[in-house]
Amino acid sequence: MSASTKRRTRSRAWRFVVGALVAAAVITLILRATVIDLFYIGSSSMEPTLNPGEGLLVNRLAYKGTEIQRGDIVVFDGRGSFLPYQRANPLDSMARALRISGNDSIYVKRVIGVGGDSITCCGPEGKLSVNGKPLEEDYVFAGNNPSDLEFTVEVPADRLWVMGDHRSISEDSRSLLGAPGGGMIARDRVIGEVTDVIWPLESRRSATDASDTH
Repeated sequence: MSASTKRRTRSRAWRFVVGALVAAAVITLILRATVIDLFYIGSSSMEPTLNPGEGLLVNRLAYKGTEIQRGDIVVFDGRGSFLPYQRANPLDSMARALRISGNDSIYVKRVIGVGGDSITCCGPEGKLSVNGKPLEEDYVFAGNNPSDLEFTVEVPADRLWVMGDHRSISEDSRSLLGAPGGGMIARDRVIGEVTDVIWPLESRRSATDASDTH
């Protein structure tokens, strides 16, 4: 084999490798933007269910054709609710989905109430109640009250009331009572449902084990 033939063979091999890597990267971005995504916990607001530094698997298709349920742990874009004075636009949303911009407006919380629910804290038993029914919240951080802030809210249609499991430090829907939107998350700002903790490997587990508040 001549030197020029060897060079052409190596060049074709490198083009194939580079093309395969680019295709794999594009496929990964598309899957993360539309099907399954990965997010990392950066705060302690969802302890003990989710802990800082853990990697979360998020199902972006979880709510296609089905309703969000009380107790679900969701990832959502907080613009317009947790960030009441920031407004989302399609270009920003696409950029975030494709990882072109940061995730500083993305939050993870537990759904406590959905559209039409009445939520009160706290009832005679010292528990949150939804539509007059006390909640059993075994997932709340040890030693925390269901809420140190008393409130009664009515959740509008297509909105969600969300709270962190580490109630004493979580900045959630309670923190925005009186602000534009009242801390209610628009249904269409939900990115997906947290299904599993996949990192670190020794901490792999389902994130839904303690999510049943229905």
